[in-house]
Amino acid sequence: MANAFQDLEVWQRACQLTVATYENLTPLKDFSLKDQIQRAAVSIPSNIAEGSERGSDKDFIRFLRISKGSCAELRTQLFILKKLQQQNSIRFTGRLDPLIKEGHEISSMLEGLIKHIQSRI
Repeated sequence: MANAFQDLEVWQRACQLTVATYENLTPLKDFSLKDQIQRAAVSIPSNIAEGSERGSDKDFIRFLRISKGSCAELRTQLFILKKLQQQNSIRFTGRLDPLIKEGHEISSMLEGLIKHIQSRI
């Protein structure tokens, strides 16, 4: 396990993704979808942190998998928002592709961290 979750690059990038998600969604008027997307984004670094503090590699891996699931949820919701945006079903001009790309990269990093920890136990 890491000495501190704050030292993990994946946690740092997940926090940055969360902030960028909030910033990009500020003008979104669909409050239900906005809330769901923001909750998924916040869940990614939160689960990394919680798992890191649990004190066992097994728990840490479990929470990393939950974080990875939240990352997939976020990408899915951003993809849906992008499709709605393209169809002009909603009025929103935010740029979603960079968020989706970063979410994918964070998911890959989480998978790598899971495999690294599994190799130690």
